[in-house]
Amino acid sequence: MTRPTAAFFDLDKTIIAKSSTLAFSREFQAGGLITRRAMLRSAYAQFVFFTGGADHDQMDKMREFMSQLCAGWDVATVREIVHDTLDNIVEPLVYHEAVSLIEEHRAAGRDVVIVSASGAEVVEPIGEMLGADRVIATRMEIVDGRYTGTIDYYAYAEEKARAIEHLAETVGYDLDECFAYSDSVTDVHMLDVVGHPFAVNPDKELRRIAQERDWPVLSFVRPVALRRRIPVPPARPTLAALAVGGAVAAGGVLWANRRRRVTDA
Repeated sequence: MTRPTAAFFDLDKTIIAKSSTLAFSREFQAGGLITRRAMLRSAYAQFVFFTGGADHDQMDKMREFMSQLCAGWDVATVREIVHDTLDNIVEPLVYHEAVSLIEEHRAAGRDVVIVSASGAEVVEPIGEMLGADRVIATRMEIVDGRYTGTIDYYAYAEEKARAIEHLAETVGYDLDECFAYSDSVTDVHMLDVVGHPFAVNPDKELRRIAQERDWPVLSFVRPVALRRRIPVPPARPTLAALAVGGAVAAGGVLWANRRRRVTDA
C-alpha cells in the first residue's frame, strides 16, 4: 500500500512576500492594540526581517519586544482583526509561483502543510485561504481570553523538523517522498528531513548550503491577488492542526527563546 505524502511550506518569504504577522501591525494599531511607536518598531522589524540583516542577538531582542507587546491583548479582538483584514493584507502578498506549486502538489494527491514560526491566529486563516490541509505554528499562552506574553509552543528551527517528523508518524507520511520549501537557513533541519528539499529565495547561508547539498533553488518574484488567481478549494478534513490556540503578537512572535524547551502539544 502506498503511503501518503505531503509538501511542507514555510510561510514568510516562501508563500508570501513579507512576514505574515508583521504585516498586520497597522491594523493592530488601528484596532487600539498597539501604539503608533510600537507600530513603527514593528515596521523596522519587518525591514530587518525582509533584508535578512538580523543576527541572533537582534532577533532575540525583537522576540522579547514582540512577546511582551501582546501581553494583555484580548484574543477575540486579534482574531477579529485578522479575519476582517486578511483579504486586503495577505492576498496581495501571495507569490504566484507558490500558488502554482500548491496547485501541483494537490493535483498529485499530496497534502499541503504550512509550517511557520508565526502565530497560529495568523497562520491558520492564511492556511484556510490557501486550502492547506494542516498547519504547524507558534502559539502563545492564553489565560482568561488574553495573551500572557509567554510562548507555549514555538515552531522554530529544529522544532519545525521535530513537528514534521511527529506529524509523519501520526499520519503515516513517507518523508523520503515528501517535499519542503523554505527561504531561511534556520529551516535547514526542516528541509533535511524530507526527500525533496527546495530553497526558495534563500538567504546567503541557505543558498550556500543548498549549493553544497545540491538542493534546487527557486526564485519567487510575483505576488498575486490570490482570489483573482484561482478559486481555492476548502481544506480537506484532517486531524486537528498542530499548534492551534493562542498566537500572535503585533509584530508577530517570529523569534522565541530557542533555549526554552518546548513540547508538541
